[in-house]
Amino acid sequence: MEDNSSCSSVVSGLSQVSFLQRTLERLSSTQCLKVQTEEAAPVAVIALQRYLSEEAEGQQLDSYSYDVTVTDGVWRAKCFVHPSLNHLVHTNTLRTGADISITQCSFVYNERRLGHGYICIEQLRCGGERSAILPHVKDVLSLPMLVKHGMERSVVLQSDVPLQVSRKHYLSLWNNDDPEGDIWTSGCPSSDAVLDVSKITLLCSLESSFRNTWKPLPLLVKIIHKSRLRYYGKFGLKIDYPYQAYFEVADQSGTMSLVLWNELCPEFFQRLNVGTVLYIQNYTLKQSYSNRSHPQMNHHRMKTFNSVEICLNPRNPASVITVVSPKSVLPQWGLPDVSYQFITRSELEKLSNNSACDVIGLVTFVGRVERVKSKGNKGPEKYWTYRWIHAVDGTSGHPFILEVFSSSQPEIFSHICPMTYLVCTQMRVCHVEGSFPYLTSSCETETFITGHHKGQPYVSDPKVKSFIQWTKTLKDNVVLQRTAVGGHYCYPRPPQKYTQSTADVSAQAPLVAVSDLKREIETLKFREHKKLAIQGQITAVRYLKNPKTTESQRTGEKEVPDISTDVCEQAAPDTHNDPSLAEQTSQASLISPSAEKSSANRRKRRIQMRRAGPETTEEGQEQEEEESESDSEEAQHAEPRLQLQTQDSDVLSWESRSWLKQRQEVSEHLCQGGLYQDSVSRRFTFDEKDVLLQWSNLQPTRWAPEQTADTIPPVASQGYYQVTVLGINKQIAVDAAYFPVVSSDEPRAAGLPQDPHGNTMLSCLSSGFLCPLSDTANHSEVTPPEPEEVLVTASELEDTHVVCILDLCHLGGDTVEVLISKVYRVTEVCLD
Repeated sequence: MEDNSSCSSVVSGLSQVSFLQRTLERLSSTQCLKVQTEEAAPVAVIALQRYLSEEAEGQQLDSYSYDVTVTDGVWRAKCFVHPSLNHLVHTNTLRTGADISITQCSFVYNERRLGHGYICIEQLRCGGERSAILPHVKDVLSLPMLVKHGMERSVVLQSDVPLQVSRKHYLSLWNNDDPEGDIWTSGCPSSDAVLDVSKITLLCSLESSFRNTWKPLPLLVKIIHKSRLRYYGKFGLKIDYPYQAYFEVADQSGTMSLVLWNELCPEFFQRLNVGTVLYIQNYTLKQSYSNRSHPQMNHHRMKTFNSVEICLNPRNPASVITVVSPKSVLPQWGLPDVSYQFITRSELEKLSNNSACDVIGLVTFVGRVERVKSKGNKGPEKYWTYRWIHAVDGTSGHPFILEVFSSSQPEIFSHICPMTYLVCTQMRVCHVEGSFPYLTSSCETETFITGHHKGQPYVSDPKVKSFIQWTKTLKDNVVLQRTAVGGHYCYPRPPQKYTQSTADVSAQAPLVAVSDLKREIETLKFREHKKLAIQGQITAVRYLKNPKTTESQRTGEKEVPDISTDVCEQAAPDTHNDPSLAEQTSQASLISPSAEKSSANRRKRRIQMRRAGPETTEEGQEQEEEESESDSEEAQHAEPRLQLQTQDSDVLSWESRSWLKQRQEVSEHLCQGGLYQDSVSRRFTFDEKDVLLQWSNLQPTRWAPEQTADTIPPVASQGYYQVTVLGINKQIAVDAAYFPVVSSDEPRAAGLPQDPHGNTMLSCLSSGFLCPLSDTANHSEVTPPEPEEVLVTASELEDTHVVCILDLCHLGGDTVEVLISKVYRVTEVCLD
């Protein structure tokens, strides 16, 4: 144990009552407290909250800071996470619902404010997937909050606000668009007060009044569109609640934009909905901001006043907003009805690109929530969260394919699941060459699911009523057979030809050097998705039957090493100890006859196996290396070699003639990518609804008792191919998984171009599927080709220059999903 002027150690056994209480007592007499490994008691993480960091002199480690609330089962304590540990949050290693062991901490006083200080966690160990503490706590919120003696009256320490006192509110953990924290009010009763509507002004008169000095008369308007919330906080901005929200409002004369500013957003954003009637006083007008999106409103058939916008401010002047009770709204006010433009799936192809529409459908597939970094953002780093959804309406054999971004409705977004009725408004049409169109969110999109439809203006729409009638003809057990949740999903597929455009680098997957790919993989954050392209040669392919498991799936209690402020370097993969495919032949090897062009002959071909016993020695390996390096004509025209490794299951593989030598010369082999259990979607059942939702959503900010400790059972996969791509300069190699679509029942089959191909390794990598797809729903008897039948054609990859489109997604911890979505020959590449 250490004990000096700055650090002391917690002595084991002094107090078994509360680890947190004992730690705080010790911190009163020392600057820094270190806890020995065998003495550290676990605490459970019950809240993890993010906010904009205080501006610091020198280098800023991170744009955001994190407060973590932990419990030992006796007390709760809100602590500050040292910025050097923020990467544990970024990778979802430090997360709610799991245990940690605090191994070093300090107590930090606020020198500019009396009676304020907090524990700063400087080192910790992360425990297993499940907490050992939380199952024994009946009511976490009833546990007392631990506060240092003399600071009990601190409002900050007792409130849902950041420990860094210059910040007044928390942000959502994974994006900046969702309301987060107790400051956001909702469900407040509307006013039944009698309004004086004799002295109101119409929207049509505001444009002419803009330049004049005038005292604005009240407005009486109805909300017809609502945008998502916008957070515009940045360093140096002296605004406590930097939020903004746009609404489109209407009266009998037309429509106009209304902007809700700053602290009025937490007070009113969740109370102001489409259809809400407002009586507004003390507003201001300003020239419209042109560089923003607008909803498409032609269907309203009303005049739009777009030169000025109405501003509602918390001060100078303080706007007065009255939410009028629906029963108090009078017909003589002449407020327009809310209008929609619902379409059916059968009508979708007829709509022009980027046109807006509203849809309703029965959800059959819900993808996992992923994140994408906002481009061109000049302020702090910002992410969008989104998920892919399939919904059917009975008018077509194909589903709506929906790319739904978070719309500042977290309670709805996180509960979208199969078998629910989903409404999405103001979606934009995206046409795809050679495939189905899909719909993507706009800033004005709102989503509603079963349980949230009551009282919405669209319930009386004829197409909504028609959809409801259709759902009454369905049988749940039949629909459930075609449902799925989670897993890898990306739409649309890459185009038939890859175009490297110098004019529009955002048009498709950017081509990057393999060294840049390494950096992209290492800097990904939890559930962040990126699509990139690399060029090189495919030097090896392995067929594997089962996806990898993540660390948390292998064991429930495995701990990660200590992570400290001075030693927080992540372990890099050992690039020189990865067993080569050639060196794995000590158990068995498979020799194929010559590859023929005829697909039919390949299917009939008998593949001979030669099994090698355990007595295979290094001498045999050396002989094999010599043969691979031979420059004889026979070696130059060697047949493709397939190898079979017998472990838990047979593994088929192919490698190029030169790979054995090349892999000794590469400077690095990126092996961390691949297909994982989390990459594969699961069938939805009502019994497993909670665990499936928890699995496919992002980690919550707060732990709740309803969070299940159950885990997703392993899935039986049809197998996948692990592909090794050697960069064009032969310096770095990367492993990626090719996960072919094999059945039309899979969500990934929707909209997939299914031009017939010969099931060669290259044609499968190019098309993304095994031909033809089976159809279990229609009892199709199509048998997909066996893996060895595909691998026996891999010789055509020899020395072939290709461009590979890769999908990257961080799954948590040190797990990164690297999938090949398409492979192009160089002859299929266009330069623009």
